[in-house]
Amino acid sequence: MGESSIAWVDGAVVTIDQRALPHEVRTLRLATVDQVIDAIATLAVRGAPAIGVTGAFGVALAALAHPGEPARVQAEAARIEAARPTAVNLSWGVRRALAKFADGGAPGVLAEAQALLAEDGRVNRAAAEHAADLVQRLCPGRPLRMLTHCNTGRLATTAFGTAIGALRVLHARGVVDSVLVDETRPLLQGARLTTWELAEAGIPHRLTVDSAAAWAMATGQVDCVIVGADRITADGSVANKIGTYGLALAARHHGIPFIVVAPESTRDAATASGADIVVEQRGSAEITHFGDYAAAPEGTAVFNPAFDVTPPELVTAVVTENGLVDEANPLAATAISVADPLADAGAQDPTDSPDAAAIAGLARDLYGRGWMPGTAGNISVRDGGPTAVVTGSGLSKGELTAADMVRVRIENSEPVAGDRRPSAETAIHTAIYRTTEAAAVVHVHSPRATATSVGAPNPLRFTGFELIKGLRSGDTIDIPVFPNHADVSLIGAEIEQYLRAHPAAPPVLFIAGHGITAWGADLAQARDRAECLEALCELVSLTGRRDIATDHILEEQPQ
Repeated sequence: MGESSIAWVDGAVVTIDQRALPHEVRTLRLATVDQVIDAIATLAVRGAPAIGVTGAFGVALAALAHPGEPARVQAEAARIEAARPTAVNLSWGVRRALAKFADGGAPGVLAEAQALLAEDGRVNRAAAEHAADLVQRLCPGRPLRMLTHCNTGRLATTAFGTAIGALRVLHARGVVDSVLVDETRPLLQGARLTTWELAEAGIPHRLTVDSAAAWAMATGQVDCVIVGADRITADGSVANKIGTYGLALAARHHGIPFIVVAPESTRDAATASGADIVVEQRGSAEITHFGDYAAAPEGTAVFNPAFDVTPPELVTAVVTENGLVDEANPLAATAISVADPLADAGAQDPTDSPDAAAIAGLARDLYGRGWMPGTAGNISVRDGGPTAVVTGSGLSKGELTAADMVRVRIENSEPVAGDRRPSAETAIHTAIYRTTEAAAVVHVHSPRATATSVGAPNPLRFTGFELIKGLRSGDTIDIPVFPNHADVSLIGAEIEQYLRAHPAAPPVLFIAGHGITAWGADLAQARDRAECLEALCELVSLTGRRDIATDHILEEQPQ
């Protein structure tokens, strides 16, 4: 079956029987609706995306068996949809396939199920890439010690995986130290399935009991928690395998990012909040017995929920194939220790900062020069501690006042005080503060420098200009050019990585088509350096330029 755990072969669904793992890789052939329902109910097939695709194929089996009976096909679809109540993907897959029956008949239903199967792998890989990027931004510059719960790989999806997919991406990038795997009660899906998949992928890992996870965080063995989801409600509540809520609480207490990776199909806008989710209750034997061995007295009453619901305030970010779900403020719920002094926002009002008025004044000046047109550009000042004051988002820089500032954490760009939302480019500012001694950062869209950055090679070399001395000693300077990602956090991550690798880099940089950033010991020096780079680019445009695509050099030309 290759990379995929599900296939359509000769009129039946062929899948890996997850009940047999890790001891036996056994395939299961599902040729009837009853077999599909049994496989889903007994967890031979499990994982939200996987049961969604399997459910769609179940509808195809019903349509093929009853081609001229739409009422019968609808009834069979309803039975499949009811096989497990919590994961929204099952009903999503069933309904999407059933919708094709009226116009396309059985062939249309089957084609839609096959399209879902093909789509799943692409969706998972995209979500995994986005999640890996976010993890590296939140936990930069060190080998990562990850913790995951349940199983979220190709067994739970159909190919590649969501949270495990992100671990695979991080491992390929060479940044994973180890993965701590919760055994995951009640059916030990972490112990049986996740360890098997991680071993298959060559990712170093250790298995632990669920109740040890909080202690692992307390003893510094976890940098980030990454999990999947079975349903995400309109308010951002996350239903996932039982034990997830406890992990989120522990991560919150220890200041550790808690990231959820799931396809868009797992988001359920029709369900308002976590309180509206039906949580599946499993049979008592799953926890009173180990196989045939009775671990509890006969007749012991059991509470055996298959899932729990984590409230949105405990979730650092939800990541799908489209990126961060809340792009406006993706880290609004980043875990903060309850003992954190910065949690008292009232005592940290950014308007109290002596730099707030200076930032607003400089912004108005640069707006007047055409360097911060409309709402573009942003300025920040490190305020002597673990925070910085930065301009608010979506505001005209020509009308900015001290009241329009936001105080953010340098560690993770999270806002801690202020009535505004921080500028989108805050991730760029905090990346610079984490990697340099800068006390102020200015990001502007000055016209000459911005135009020069479009299509420019990396780095851009200027040579022979006296103005270079305004940026560094010598008569030649190489200035990095970073790609302009739609997700600004990725720009920040790339800048941070570059500055860590190049501690002697100049205090200026280009973002292709997106302006320039400069920094210094104070606002005046940061502004002067931005002016210097703009002037260099203006001189180049006046004096001519050599083929920069060939030799990456911009220089004075003979008159």
